[in-house]
Amino acid sequence: MLEKTTRQKLSLAVAVFLLPLVVGAQIRSVTPVGGPAPASPSSSPAVDAGDYVYVSAQGPRRSGGGLPASFPEQVRQALENVRALVEAAGLTMSNVVYTQVYLDDIHNYEEMDRIFGEYFPKTPPARAVLGVARVPDPPIEISAVAVRDLTGRRAIVPSNSKGLGTASPGMLTHDRLFVSGMTGRDPVTEKIADTPAAQVDLALDRMQAVLKSAGLEMGNMVFVNPYLTSEMPHRVMNERYARRFEFGNTPARATIDVVSLPGGAQIEYTGVAVRDLSQRKAVRPKNMPPSPTASPCVFAGDTMYCSAKDGFIPGPHGGIFATSTQHQLRQTMRNLLDNLEEADMSFDEVVATNIYLDDLSDQSAFDRIYAEYFGPVMPASTTVEQIAPGERKADREDHFPGLEQVSLIAVKHSAR
Repeated sequence: MLEKTTRQKLSLAVAVFLLPLVVGAQIRSVTPVGGPAPASPSSSPAVDAGDYVYVSAQGPRRSGGGLPASFPEQVRQALENVRALVEAAGLTMSNVVYTQVYLDDIHNYEEMDRIFGEYFPKTPPARAVLGVARVPDPPIEISAVAVRDLTGRRAIVPSNSKGLGTASPGMLTHDRLFVSGMTGRDPVTEKIADTPAAQVDLALDRMQAVLKSAGLEMGNMVFVNPYLTSEMPHRVMNERYARRFEFGNTPARATIDVVSLPGGAQIEYTGVAVRDLSQRKAVRPKNMPPSPTASPCVFAGDTMYCSAKDGFIPGPHGGIFATSTQHQLRQTMRNLLDNLEEADMSFDEVVATNIYLDDLSDQSAFDRIYAEYFGPVMPASTTVEQIAPGERKADREDHFPGLEQVSLIAVKHSAR
């Protein structure tokens, strides 16, 4: 009996001693031998965060640096790069539940779509597709999220949808729902709604239909990306969007202007919902008032999705006053840290970021500053120039245009 008690105490002591090591190993970089190089020195090719693996946006280059000659081959290579990272994490392409595709020419959509079907012939992941001004390695880049536990994984197809196709309208996992890009285009007639407001309503109706088919409501959303072209007024989009959510308890959000969207649409919504509302919690630093359109961050269990931030200085007489990408970024990181600290978290727990640059030529300068803020494991990342660069001039109040935006996903260490 004494020997058994001693063994139990010893086991407990070892478990306690090892706990920091287990927690520290919760987030790890994934780099396959001979696989694709990181998108930039300031990102991990992929990050294994336990329940989910986050894959940095993968371009069309082979591991040796060569670029396939044709667009179909380039799409296949980008998907092969995603596959290499997913497999390096011990998973397969069947574990992929969400992808985002960035095209520098939206006219390549149909060819990209056809090849996607080859890689996901049975139950494809949810997917959002955007036409952007530039990607780091043209003409395409693809990011992905893979779930480790396939329990509960199934495609969600609303009754008003044409069917599964090459992207599931929604992909359910054991704890989340990933919603494909829903545009203001009727899924049956393929007709675009007549007015901007009607497009927004139709796109949100389609998102709501996916949620309801999964047994969820709009209140389950934790993060939303509205993507809109220059033909969609922000004012109209925000006014219609705010009607769908509870004031001050909206999802986190990154509103991104893009060059084009599939099928000539002017608005597209994509995002993530949590299945159990008791696992959903909005986070708002004290220096930010409640918003009708976006919460700073929202938890889905241990995962926190944070709205895109730029170099805006909050408070009275706030605005963007820095003139360069690098100086704006330092304020952006301060704003993001406010969110993390409100949740008792740090940059070391960030597993994925999306970076939107006014001019992709600033990426090297951006990366040097950005890399200063993270620990030994850099997040997975996606970087794009979403629209053509604008004029870098101050207005009458000395406010400068935003030159960068960053949104993030962080996973809370279990010891915190």
